[in-house]
Amino acid sequence: MQICTLPTSFEQYLCSMNYSGIGEITSAKVLKEIDSVVENYGLDTKLRLAHFLAQCHHESMGFKKLEENMNYSANRLLQVFPKYFDRFSANTFARKPKDIANIVYGGRMGNVEPNDGWDFRGRGYIHLTGRRNYELFGDSIGVDLTDNPQLVSKNYPMDSAAWFWVTNKIDELSDNGTVAQVTRRVNGGVNGLNEREALFRKYLSLIK
Repeated sequence: MQICTLPTSFEQYLCSMNYSGIGEITSAKVLKEIDSVVENYGLDTKLRLAHFLAQCHHESMGFKKLEENMNYSANRLLQVFPKYFDRFSANTFARKPKDIANIVYGGRMGNVEPNDGWDFRGRGYIHLTGRRNYELFGDSIGVDLTDNPQLVSKNYPMDSAAWFWVTNKIDELSDNGTVAQVTRRVNGGVNGLNEREALFRKYLSLIK
C-alpha cells in the first residue's frame, strides 16, 4: 500500500513500493495484513514480497484455508504421507483427522503430549506446525499460543507466516533464489510448483 504523508524513512520507502494493486487478487483484509509484515518483518522489496505472497496464496488456497483439517482419504494418505502409512494403515485411519495428525506430527517438532500433533497442526497462511514453533512464535509476539493454538489461524495467519519465513531465512533466499528453491524451503518439496510460479509472476507484476 502506498503511504506518502509522514516523514519516516520506512514510510518514504513505501512510497517507492506501491503494492495496493495486490487488491486485485486478494481481499481488503489480506491487503491490510500485508502492511504489518512489510514493516515488522522486513519483506520490503518486490522480490521478497512477491515470493512470500505467492507461497502464502498457494499454501492457504487463496488465503482461505487457515487450518489443516487432516481429513484424508486412504489414497490421499498414501500420496501425501507415504512415510507414515501403508495400504492397511491408510484404510484404518482414513477420514480420522485427529488420529492422522497425531501419527504424522507426534513425537517431533516439540510435540510431546499425546494430542500435540492435532493441537499444533498447521495453521496460518503457511501452516505453522508443531508445539515448538507455536512456542517460539508466541514468545516473539508476547502471546501464549500453547494454551490457545487456535489464535494462530484466528488472529495471526499472516504474522505467523512472516515469522516462519524470516526465522528460516527464506527472505534472504528469495533475494536471488528461484521459486523452486523457495518452495522447497517452505514445503519440503516442489508440490504445486507451476501454480506457485504463476502466482509469483502475478504478484511481481502487481507490486510497483
